[in-house]
Amino acid sequence: MAVKIRLARRGAKKKPFYRIVVADGEAPRDGRFLEVLGTYDPLKDPAQVVFKKDRVDYWMGEGAQPTETVKSLFKKEGKNASSS
Repeated sequence: MAVKIRLARRGAKKKPFYRIVVADGEAPRDGRFLEVLGTYDPLKDPAQVVFKKDRVDYWMGEGAQPTETVKSLFKKEGKNASSS
């Protein structure tokens, strides 16, 4: 099972809100996930990103790969998103 750290969309139409989740790579975008690691709110100015650094480190240590979008969010927040 290839595990990914990615975004799962929540919120209403035209008002997106995302959860940063750990999910199986083959699961649907908004489908089943293993754990919620944080949130991303693009409507705030500036965009708000909140995540649990210790849990992100744990999952990346277990081999979870962040998507390009999540990797860029981590980089903006000062978390080194390179593979461990």
